[in-house]
Amino acid sequence: MQALLDTHALLWWVTNDPQLSKTVRDIITDSNNTLYVSVASSWEIIVKAKTGKLPLPEPATQFIQSCLTVNRFESMAIEIAHVLQIDQLPDHHKDPFDRILIAQAQVGNMPILTIDRLIAQYPVSTIW
Repeated sequence: MQALLDTHALLWWVTNDPQLSKTVRDIITDSNNTLYVSVASSWEIIVKAKTGKLPLPEPATQFIQSCLTVNRFESMAIEIAHVLQIDQLPDHHKDPFDRILIAQAQVGNMPILTIDRLIAQYPVSTIW
């Protein structure tokens, strides 16, 4: 299985937050799965850390690199096909980070691991 982690799912995984569902935990721990972290999530983490909305145990750059390496997550670049797909999305969600994740999941034909009910309103598979 291939899946895209929503930013909160990534953060809840690395902080062992009990809000992370058992289903998502099982998917992450299954080494047969390929899990992606969007560049948009890395960008969101940096923005929130810089504004003080997201305390991190180390500088954001190190935190992100460590998350990817330790957990064997793949980084997903933002491609022009992803950006163009945003134009096809209805306006259920105003968050630009979530909108690019939705577009990436649609283009890549993969589910998003997310609890976000607004994302579930789009024609994209979600798992929680």
